[in-house]
Amino acid sequence: MTRPPTAAQRRLIDTAEPVTGRLRGTEAQLAALVRRGLAFRHPRPPHDHFLTPAGHRIRESGTQTGTATETAGAAPPRQETGTGVFAARVGGEEDTGADGPARAREVRSAWEGLLELRRMTHRDGSVDRPCGWERTHLVQAAALALEAGGHRPAGPDTDGYRVSATPQPEAVAVRGPDEATLSACAATLEKAGWQVGRHTDPRTRARYLLASPRRV
Repeated sequence: MTRPPTAAQRRLIDTAEPVTGRLRGTEAQLAALVRRGLAFRHPRPPHDHFLTPAGHRIRESGTQTGTATETAGAAPPRQETGTGVFAARVGGEEDTGADGPARAREVRSAWEGLLELRRMTHRDGSVDRPCGWERTHLVQAAALALEAGGHRPAGPDTDGYRVSATPQPEAVAVRGPDEATLSACAATLEKAGWQVGRHTDPRTRARYLLASPRRV
């Protein structure tokens, strides 16, 4: 079993910024949270520290996590991103039981962190178009944009969006149960800086979106 945070560490966690999870503390305090997987150090200046999803869960629950596996979270796929370790929901995953306010907060935090990564990696400081990380993690990036935009991924027995890779460079396919879902997903992705086109599967005749990160 992992040890619960110390009183000083708990104060840092409780006083982190509510949406982004940005932390304030001494270098030693922040480094200790990083070692325990409760925070991460942003790779770009000014190298601020942010809560990981595990840190957010501790703040919400008021209790320690159990094993290292529980601390990391059990919902695959988990991807290393500029916003920390985050489970991007691409659609079709088994029910993880992680919906609700805690999940909504994690999604907001991840999206805010990604916007900050855009700001710091674009020379003009813009946040209206995808950054380099998104271009190398297309499926996860598109799925995060959709969930942050309020869309629900498909489950084993529920309808929703599904994001998948395609043979085309820098393009993902987004499928949904109907035209209304596709139109809403297209609007969200365009607002998030993606170029979106509508296509028809030649075999099934099903409509789907083809989305690519916008460069300018």
